[in-house]
Amino acid sequence: MKKLSTIMMLASLMLLSLKVFSVPKLNSYPSASATIFLDFDGHYVVGTLWNNGDPINCAPAAMSDLQITEAFYRVAEDYRPFDINITTDSTVFLAAPITKRIRIIITPTSGWAPGMGGVCFIGSFTWGDDTPGFVFSDRLGPNSPKMVGECCSHESGHAVGLDHQSKYDEMNCAYPLQEYNSGTGAGETGWAPIMGSSYYKNFSNWNNGPTPYGCTVVQDNLETIATQNGFGYRTDDYSEVLNTSAFGLNASNFNVSGIITTNADKDAFKLVFTRNSNIHLTAIPFNVGSNYIGANLDIKMELFNSAGTLIRTFDPSASLSVTVDTVLLTGTYYLRLDGTGNTNVGEYGSLGSYILSGNSGPLPIRDITLSGNADKGKHNLSWRIIADEPIKTIVVESSSDGVNFNALTNVSNSATAFSYASYVSNTVFYRIKVTSVIEQTVYSNTIAINGAGSTDKQFFVSTLVQSEVAVNAPVSYQYVLNDLNGRIIARGNGVKGVNKINVSNQQPGMYFIQLFNDDKRQTERIIKQ
Repeated sequence: MKKLSTIMMLASLMLLSLKVFSVPKLNSYPSASATIFLDFDGHYVVGTLWNNGDPINCAPAAMSDLQITEAFYRVAEDYRPFDINITTDSTVFLAAPITKRIRIIITPTSGWAPGMGGVCFIGSFTWGDDTPGFVFSDRLGPNSPKMVGECCSHESGHAVGLDHQSKYDEMNCAYPLQEYNSGTGAGETGWAPIMGSSYYKNFSNWNNGPTPYGCTVVQDNLETIATQNGFGYRTDDYSEVLNTSAFGLNASNFNVSGIITTNADKDAFKLVFTRNSNIHLTAIPFNVGSNYIGANLDIKMELFNSAGTLIRTFDPSASLSVTVDTVLLTGTYYLRLDGTGNTNVGEYGSLGSYILSGNSGPLPIRDITLSGNADKGKHNLSWRIIADEPIKTIVVESSSDGVNFNALTNVSNSATAFSYASYVSNTVFYRIKVTSVIEQTVYSNTIAINGAGSTDKQFFVSTLVQSEVAVNAPVSYQYVLNDLNGRIIARGNGVKGVNKINVSNQQPGMYFIQLFNDDKRQTERIIKQ
């Protein structure tokens, strides 16, 4: 009985040992021949230049499966543009050519290398003798998947030929302020180079910048990795050409993944709409958490029409992702994705994987046609709306360049026209923004009307009103509103532009408004319906 109990205890210990030393078997690009092996389960190192040639018995990293997986994906994304597999599987590592592989041991056995977060020989990836690099997990957090992942990429970066990247004072080019460039910025787009110190930044990638040997000794990370190690970039997955060869998407609902592999790489997609549609688009870089932490790619999205003419660029400065809600009329369109820079870093290292998704649906507002003209110093606009749902709001918008529009005035949801004096001599562009009761918004066509020129009236007033009197003025002014008996109903001040005076609590009938400033006095009759 005692012997059986001992056997069961030994069996339990063996199972516990297997659990401790087992790690998730993960691969980022199994078809690649070149390999970086992230070794989390301990390793006995012998016959290397490390530790003065003495053996090193490396203990396993004290990290959970979730922590290991996060660290792995951080490293995998750093190397995503290249034809190389990041793996946690030793059998995959051993099957790779000996001159195209490196083992990075993640271990708390760090006493033999005091003061280091990790160590690796520069260029050791191609040595052909399996000299490993080390990441000391006990000194990184300890066991922080963020810090371990960043250090794994940094040390394997040494293996594929990279030196540190440093930060310099512009006035002193000989000695670095920081041997390990800690980057710049904060939050989602806060950035640091992988070969600097990227532990405390959300966004990190490969960089083309100075080394510790002087601010003019610049290191091109991408060129070094792709040309000195027996592997290059991955094969491009999508063409950038805006024609029938562009990858077609189902306009009603789509979800595709891709990789921006080089500085010159752009990915194009085609959308065909058979009816006017609202569309919601998102382009999100690969990440491992909120605020897109662990991303290497800052995304720019461009929208083109069927002729390949750029309609609009979406490149938010404070976000690595892109979200678009817009209306597209019947026809063919192209989307093109590219890596971009932001206020903290240029686009050089903005490479990596993304997910592009979208969905669309028919518009309850099926058509808006806007027309207009200039007459006697006024701009006259009129429109027709065809809709399956009731209209909630109508906003008249104007622009000086036909691109950047601002709200000029709100009109009633039953209005079909609007007139006012523009008080400008240049061409003015107009469009109508219409929102239905189910909160879908559609824009009309854009029209251009030449400057209104001179006019005898200083103020233009909407004389037939329901709830608001609209006053368009070229300067600030004062007003007094009287009823038919001369009683003052309201008084106040107005500013240059279109102003609204609320008369919704007044009875239907005739009113008079006096408008005046230092130079002009004007009286207008108003009919409230």
